[in-house]
Amino acid sequence: MIDIIKVSNNSELREFVMFPFKLYKGSKYWVPPIIEQEMNSFNKDLNPNLKDSSVELFLAFQDKKVVGRIAVIINWYEVKKQKTNKIRFGWFDFIDDFDVSKVLLDKVVESGNKNKLKYMEGPMGFSNLDKVGVLTSGFDIISTMITIYNYDYYKNHYEKYGLKVEKKFHEKTFMFKEIDTTYYEKMSRIVKTRNKLSEVNFTSTNDVMKRANDMFDLFNESYSKLSSFVKISEIQKEYMKKKFLSFIKPEYIKFVENSQNKIVAFAIIMPSFAKALQRMNGKLFPFGFLHMLYAKKFNKDVTLYLIGIHPDYQKMGVTAIIFNSFIQTLKNKGIQVCRRTPELVDNISVDKIWKNFNPKLIKTRSTYKLNLN
Repeated sequence: MIDIIKVSNNSELREFVMFPFKLYKGSKYWVPPIIEQEMNSFNKDLNPNLKDSSVELFLAFQDKKVVGRIAVIINWYEVKKQKTNKIRFGWFDFIDDFDVSKVLLDKVVESGNKNKLKYMEGPMGFSNLDKVGVLTSGFDIISTMITIYNYDYYKNHYEKYGLKVEKKFHEKTFMFKEIDTTYYEKMSRIVKTRNKLSEVNFTSTNDVMKRANDMFDLFNESYSKLSSFVKISEIQKEYMKKKFLSFIKPEYIKFVENSQNKIVAFAIIMPSFAKALQRMNGKLFPFGFLHMLYAKKFNKDVTLYLIGIHPDYQKMGVTAIIFNSFIQTLKNKGIQVCRRTPELVDNISVDKIWKNFNPKLIKTRSTYKLNLN
């Protein structure tokens, strides 16, 4: 017998957040979130995504033990402004029992039909900057702080329910030692001279914050044509600055601007915090933050978090400027590996950026879709 409850208080919310800690206990590949941040993700006063979205959280119980969870999300901006009649689901975890996953997915169907939406899709979060896609290969490779990890049986549950693959993502990695640094140094000079462009390097977080809104505007413009894209609102910009930009090293953020000082490209990388988060096991205090600080300063692996290029500049070789700038910054830090965040397989323009880096495919993931009545 599976019992379902709707999360309605902080105690139940904590059970919702803590379930993966039990499900993946002992896993070498799952990366725990920071518990406080996960709790805050569902606080309307702290997460601006909830200004435009509604969310219902459900827990599945068997013999009085939590055996599954799911978040049922409607992004009302997406539905009303973009006319995309979709209900999202995310934070979907469950034991290997189809009765459990089915009863949780039934809640998505129920809510979707109640709100007269046409289809459901997941796993995904509130916006394009949240974790996305059920892992379909690469289960024996450690996850990152900004990606979903799951056991290999998840995919079978999705398909048994009748869900079909909607979007495919891949994650790739490359070694810094394989980059032709001379080539990018030369190309950077050529592209800057030919197009009257210049790189912008930062040494201060305050200087980054002054131009962060312009960067997010460019992000919106760069990705606006991708399927299911939902732009970052003004209030979300402030949230993202506090959540991510405030603890990224300023030298790991690069801009390219034109002769009018307008940003035409940007890229953000961050140290890999995966091992640090595993040691912390969800807790920043009393000593967890020290693991984060150590990883920020000494980690030899980095993750490419975001990259954006203005549509008018996407065929001008602007990435050579960004890559050369990063190479100059990182070459003395002993950085060995760069890992890319999940990218849509059909986003050919982004994939072409990395063709000279000898990238290696390490993980694949997908979102799944089901048409509703």
